[in-house]
Amino acid sequence: MSNLIDPAKLTKKDFETDQDVRWCPGCGDYSILANVQRVMPEFGIVPDNVVWISGIGCSSRFPYYMDTYGFHTIHGRAPAFAMGVKAANPKLSVWMATGDGDGLSIGGNHLMHALRRNIDVKMLMFNNRIYGLTKGQYSPTSEVGKITKSTPFGSADQPIDPASFALGVGASFVSRSIDTDAKGLSEVLRRQAAHRGASFNEIYQNCNVFNDGAFESFREKDGQKTRLYVEHGKPLLFGEEGKQGLRLNPRTLKLEVLTLGEPIEGGRVAEESDILVHDETSQAIAFLLARMPYPEFPVALGVLYCEPRPTYDDPLIAQAEQARKKKPSLTALLESGSTWTVG
Repeated sequence: MSNLIDPAKLTKKDFETDQDVRWCPGCGDYSILANVQRVMPEFGIVPDNVVWISGIGCSSRFPYYMDTYGFHTIHGRAPAFAMGVKAANPKLSVWMATGDGDGLSIGGNHLMHALRRNIDVKMLMFNNRIYGLTKGQYSPTSEVGKITKSTPFGSADQPIDPASFALGVGASFVSRSIDTDAKGLSEVLRRQAAHRGASFNEIYQNCNVFNDGAFESFREKDGQKTRLYVEHGKPLLFGEEGKQGLRLNPRTLKLEVLTLGEPIEGGRVAEESDILVHDETSQAIAFLLARMPYPEFPVALGVLYCEPRPTYDDPLIAQAEQARKKKPSLTALLESGSTWTVG
């Protein structure tokens, strides 16, 4: 039993199964899996106390490859199962893997309620802007005009921005990562593990078969200049040598890109004091960062928003404990409330 393992001696191998990993060669899911397995030993939680839950899709094969407890459930219903598991056994560390199709199409309503209730589940959404498992139909995150097998003349839908969705429904933790960015992804996973409540991590993930290169301009190493890594209390700087930054225009209340040392209004040059400082407790700043149009603006990565608040778990546990203390008999329960006798 893995609960006999000293948590301080856990390694990546303790979270690896003997199952063959069956994703397409080159899929970004491999990188996500490797990073999760590498980071999880740091949390000091033995595999027997961890549960991975998924719905349907390429990302949803995740529980097969984690040597923990797990459920490979039905399309879009992973959040409902995750809430049930956490409510039934609050001591478990519950993680969820879903995709942009599974989580935001048929599963959008379940995801919304899991986030707003703030139940303590760590959620990873693999966003490749396509339906991969069903062979290349457009998804809720596909861009307008996307030509796919189900939209041969181009998609007419306005896409959902996953991070904005999570913020809008009241998530207490919202972040973004990239599948191949081991350092950035690992740091967000650590923050998710430490956060008590519903944490949502959108991971830009490449589907090299049906939507290859969707995030190429900022996903690869040469795309570093178009990434903005946000850090609480630090100015929002990016680009080569950190010479570019974001300012909140005081007149329009919109973000704009400044280059340090270059002229701005008022006959002066831009200085670091002009750059907006990230406050991860500000939902307003998080929305601005999540909605920045690319490539006019960089892609914001890291923890966009984190504001801890009471979880859904706590009152459920308290109510269950209160009910146990009363210990009414079955007869008393059946005869309680409005009853009548049929003659």
